[in-house]
This record gives sequence, C-alpha cells and structure tokens, in this order.
Amino acid sequence: MRKFLLALTLPLYVLDQWTKWLIVSNFPDAVNEPVAHRVIEVIPGFFNIVRVHNTGMAFGVMNGAEHANWFFGIIGVAAMTAITMLWRKGAFPDLISKVAASLLISGIIGNLTDRLLPGRGYVVDFLDFQPPFYGTLFPASGGHFPSFNVADSCICIAAALLIISAFRQPGAAKKTPGNA
Repeated sequence: MRKFLLALTLPLYVLDQWTKWLIVSNFPDAVNEPVAHRVIEVIPGFFNIVRVHNTGMAFGVMNGAEHANWFFGIIGVAAMTAITMLWRKGAFPDLISKVAASLLISGIIGNLTDRLLPGRGYVVDFLDFQPPFYGTLFPASGGHFPSFNVADSCICIAAALLIISAFRQPGAAKKTPGNA
C-alpha cells in the first residue's frame, strides 16, 4: 500500500491542493464578496477555468445545505477507513483495483482537506466544461457541466477502474487448456 500511496496518491493529492491554492489565490471570492465573477476561457465555448464553492457532493447535490461539510466529511473518513481495511484484507488483488483504491484515497483526502481548512469550509471546483448538446439535455445548466477539480477526477476515474476490475477475471488469461 505504501508504494501506491507514495507513487500515486500523494502526488495527485499535492496536485489537487496546489491547483486549488492557485484558484483561491488568483480568483476573487464572488460568493462572499461583491466582486465580478472571473472566467478564464481556455477553449472558447468549451472549457473555462472558474472558481466555484461546493459544500455538497458531486453535481452540487446538497450544496449549501446546513451541516453538509460535517456529513460529507464523516462519509469521507468512513470511506478511507473502509478502503484501508479492504486493502489489508486483499480486496484489491490486481493492479487496476489497487490503482483505483489509490485514486479514491487521493480524491477523498483532497476534498476532505478543503472542507477542514480554516476559513474555507467548502470544496474548490474550477474546471468548467460546456459539452456540445449539454444545454439541450439539461437546460437549467446553462450548457455548463458541473464544475469539478483534480480530486473529483481521481474519484471518477477510480469508479470506472473499479467497474472494469469487477468484470475482469484475474488469472483467467494464465490458464492453459491442460491446466483447466
């Protein structure tokens, strides 16, 4: 587990916190201060960098709800505890599932850090995409996919890897007709 923590989890956690620090340092707090919202257009009409506060979870669910930070903080700690226990019991037998678990830990710790930082109390999201037809499918979105960050990306990639891992049969490729 240490190898994955040092090689994957820690660098991604540092990247997540560094990018969030850059956003907080260089973008005005339009939520708590009467300032203009800042947007950097990276790919006009498709990808922007913004500053969004989120006390909820993915897609802004429960954003702004009372005690949301406590609720999701407790869930984060419970998830990290469960992942650690499952790792020790060998629940992540192959490389894909170990990478997924490492990504999950990185994402959970990254967003948990945001919730616990003094003076913060919210997760910083900043990656803003406008996928084609998204506004047609979800008119209330204004065409913008919910903003996210590096930690959120780690969690989503981990979920996809865990799904892939669940459908793989480790060792099946090693069987030969004589050994079956």
